[in-house]
Amino acid sequence: MASNTQSMPVSQILKSKSEIEDEPKKKSREDWRKAKELEEARKAGTAPAAVDEEGKDINPHIPQYIASAPWYYGTAGPTLKHQRPQEEKQKNFSHLDEWYKRGVDTTKLVTKYRKGACENCGALTHKRKDCMERPRKVGAKFSGAKIAADEFIQKKLSLNYDGKRDRWSGYDPSEHKSVIEEFQKVEEAKRQLKADKLNANEDSDDEKDEDKYVDEVDMPGTKVDSKQRITVRNLRIREDTAKYLRNLDPNSAYYDPKTRSMRENPNPSKDDQYSGENFVRFTGDTTKHASAQLFAWEAYERGVDVHLLAEPTKLELLQKEYEKKKDQFKSKVQGSILEKYGGEEHLEAPPKTLLLAQTEDYVEYSRSGKVIKGQEKEIIKSKYEEDVYINNHTSVWGSYWRGGQWGYKCCHSFVKNSYCLGEAGRNSVTPVVEVAASEPEKETEEKESSDSSSESSSDAEVKSKAKNKKKNKKKKQKEKKKQKRIEEKDKLKEALKAEEDHQNKAERLLALDERKRPYNSMFEVKKPTEEEIEAYYLKRRREEDPMNQFMN
Repeated sequence: MASNTQSMPVSQILKSKSEIEDEPKKKSREDWRKAKELEEARKAGTAPAAVDEEGKDINPHIPQYIASAPWYYGTAGPTLKHQRPQEEKQKNFSHLDEWYKRGVDTTKLVTKYRKGACENCGALTHKRKDCMERPRKVGAKFSGAKIAADEFIQKKLSLNYDGKRDRWSGYDPSEHKSVIEEFQKVEEAKRQLKADKLNANEDSDDEKDEDKYVDEVDMPGTKVDSKQRITVRNLRIREDTAKYLRNLDPNSAYYDPKTRSMRENPNPSKDDQYSGENFVRFTGDTTKHASAQLFAWEAYERGVDVHLLAEPTKLELLQKEYEKKKDQFKSKVQGSILEKYGGEEHLEAPPKTLLLAQTEDYVEYSRSGKVIKGQEKEIIKSKYEEDVYINNHTSVWGSYWRGGQWGYKCCHSFVKNSYCLGEAGRNSVTPVVEVAASEPEKETEEKESSDSSSESSSDAEVKSKAKNKKKNKKKKQKEKKKQKRIEEKDKLKEALKAEEDHQNKAERLLALDERKRPYNSMFEVKKPTEEEIEAYYLKRRREEDPMNQFMN
């Protein structure tokens, strides 16, 4: 027993002692039963819930291990205070109105140097090595004059998670008054400017109509602000013709789609309203600005220090004076020359275009014959050289067609890049077929003529019989050849028809999806006949044929 009491803590011994003194040793079975019934009634809702020391109801469905307070907490009744944050363990953070103070404390006025203060300025909040003021010739420690005010002693703030990330921490709301005042001044200036514009527009009918047009009409491609009476052009008006549609010829003026600019005139031969971006770039004060810049560079080279952007007024006055003196010098030189040599009457004569009714256009050519100067830019029709004939030909390849082949018209040659033979080539090519067709007939006629000359009159009958026999044989051969040609033509027609069907079938199969095509539909192992080969060559698509795209 003594060993058990020695192992128990002091708080448990005191609690057990108080329980022995204040409460009975054991609860009876009846008390346990009543407590159990009360708990069941509270869970069912027939009995009121338990109330803690603050007057709040305790949920009866809370588990016992949460609702029951530990023995060392020392509670006198039902409570959940032990489950809430303990005040003694909570960290106190700074309030929203607490922040670091800036500047110096001007509420205290110091007139005497204090011991331990800065030797330079006399402030008590820092030392001489940390002083940010300019080093004095005689420090405040020895002079005792102009003692600087002390800085605010910054305290250490304890900020929570939100306080560290608050971007408006330390902001003084009074600083926003300056922003409001500036905005009010701008608004007043706008109203005054608007009133001045309205008064000025009342005196001018044109300006009044223009302002009315801007306010009332919402033009396409413009952004109208009726308050400030301005228009901002942001896009091309859709009623206007696009630049790239003025001339559809690809060899005309170049159009840049990124910047929507066309630098040259797309129709130089016509009187068109649009003359290109270059025309706009060299209008107005652009040339004047360029001449002023050139004058500034020339003046700087001659020792006159002047700049276009830094001193524009000075540059303009110098340029005017220079032009004036230049004109005076020219007129003076011209007058002196006329006085010395005469000829003033020729200067007063009318121009040559009126006298002779003609003009002189200066054109300069290179050694190869190209125009260098004096004429407008030539329009190139094609990237290939035109009217160039090779190998003694007088016509181009593709100017002659016969038997499904292209050739040269001048010599009827079907070999591309061949040498032209002229009339001899035409005569040698055209009768070949006729000669080849009538070759066996000529041979038989020559044989017959030779035989008839050698035969004698006595053998006339034998020869006549032989001749008739030969004629019959020849006739049969002709009929056989004719029949053979007809059969070959029929076979060729069938082969051509089969080739057309095959190509149509191939096109239909190629148009289908690969998953819907029949198995091995594009594969065929078969030796083609001569007619099929000839039909293939007749029906194939020739890429070198210039009329290929116009044929089915």
